Amino acid sequence: MQDKSTHKNDFGLIGLAVMGQNLILNVESRGFKTAVYNRTYSVTEKFVSQHPDKQLQGFEELSDFVQSLERPRKVMIMVKAGPAVDVVIEKLIPLLEEGDLIIDGGNSLYTDTERRSQELGGKGLLFVGSGVSGGEEGALKGPSIMPGGPTSSWKVVQPIFEAISAKVDGEPCVTHIGKGGAGHYVKMIHNGIEYGDMQLICEAYALFKAAGFTTDEMATIFDDWNNSELESYLIQITAKIFEIQDPETNQPLIDVIMDKAGQKGTGQWTLINGAENAVVISTINAAVEARILSSLKAQRVIAVNELQGPSEFNSDWDKATFVAKVKKALFASKIISYAQGLDLIKTMGEAKQWDLNLGNIAKIWRGGCIIRAAFLNDITKAYQGNPELSNLMLDPYFKDILNDSQQAWREVVALGVSQGIAIPAFSASLSYYDSYRNDRLPANLLQAQRDFFGAHTYERTDKPAGEWFHTDWPEVID
Repeated sequence: MQDKSTHKNDFGLIGLAVMGQNLILNVESRGFKTAVYNRTYSVTEKFVSQHPDKQLQGFEELSDFVQSLERPRKVMIMVKAGPAVDVVIEKLIPLLEEGDLIIDGGNSLYTDTERRSQELGGKGLLFVGSGVSGGEEGALKGPSIMPGGPTSSWKVVQPIFEAISAKVDGEPCVTHIGKGGAGHYVKMIHNGIEYGDMQLICEAYALFKAAGFTTDEMATIFDDWNNSELESYLIQITAKIFEIQDPETNQPLIDVIMDKAGQKGTGQWTLINGAENAVVISTINAAVEARILSSLKAQRVIAVNELQGPSEFNSDWDKATFVAKVKKALFASKIISYAQGLDLIKTMGEAKQWDLNLGNIAKIWRGGCIIRAAFLNDITKAYQGNPELSNLMLDPYFKDILNDSQQAWREVVALGVSQGIAIPAFSASLSYYDSYRNDRLPANLLQAQRDFFGAHTYERTDKPAGEWFHTDWPEVID
């Protein structure tokens, strides 16, 4: 393909799947000249030919693509996370010069990003590992962007990322997250929170469906909620989902979609990281496990005729009361999902000395990304007002919501349990809340057991912390 002018391109992108295509169209729409490359050249040809009025240049040879870029060259990779990223980077290295920048915009594991950053830094190349959230629409119209890496690398791409990101109150939904793999790490936890958020909404749906609400009624409920403190992208699209009819069966589309959920791995990565850092993320854990259980469809179809539960749904609540209580339970549980994710970010940031700013992170999640929600303004204010906040639940604003919601929350969880409705994320969220607010947990018995069988010792309530004791327990005769 021929150059459309003699001027060099401002930005290059490799990987023309839908996210890559939409992202580069976003960049071009902000006045930047762009170059594109895809492993399969026919994809490049088709994409460029579909947009003849755009400042897009497609290249068959990677070397020509690189040479078309203004220095310092800015090359963004949008390919599947894992080995494919390394393959592209290896091909780029001999074609780039000192000071050029490679950006990985996929969902890479943060440890891979740290390795790549170190390797490329040793070759004189700059590297940014950047989370990009918002799906296909966000990529085109304005995503939330979470770049990590050296400040010097961020400065090179800052004008472009600020131009293409979503805007809230005129502020771009992008900030330099921190060094190393911080950007991809924060995106990973964002996805974990997303898992929790989605599962909680699904559990509200399960309760409504069991109680006999129609999809039309649920569409109205979620639409109303989207005009309240629950306003969010996920609540909004849920209302829209319930409005759609299946043209083949004339049934609500939701009723003909198979109940088997997929996942791409970031939720599981979050669970592993939570365990590694000894941070409780039980809501996210419940959400990941719910997806896994949903995949066991064949086993569940057999079990439904073998394992017993309540014969029919029974509740004394009228519909208005039901909706009000579920709303409170959902909002309280949603706060827990964010609290757990932010706690993990805080803990990991301190361990890695990333100097993360939770207020700024919450601020860039207000627009563009999948978990964007009105109450992220309140989360931003919470951490701006108290950067040392130990847990989001203890912020005065969120503490009041949880205190006000806890009774309805308990009643909703109790109803789900008594009626045989699986609501693992609601339950896990409430258990986390109750454990956190309790100054005496049964872990004293656990420590006694550990000392009994393994002489692991224990501390005493009547002695200074840090003093350890052991009891010569009686012998157990089998």
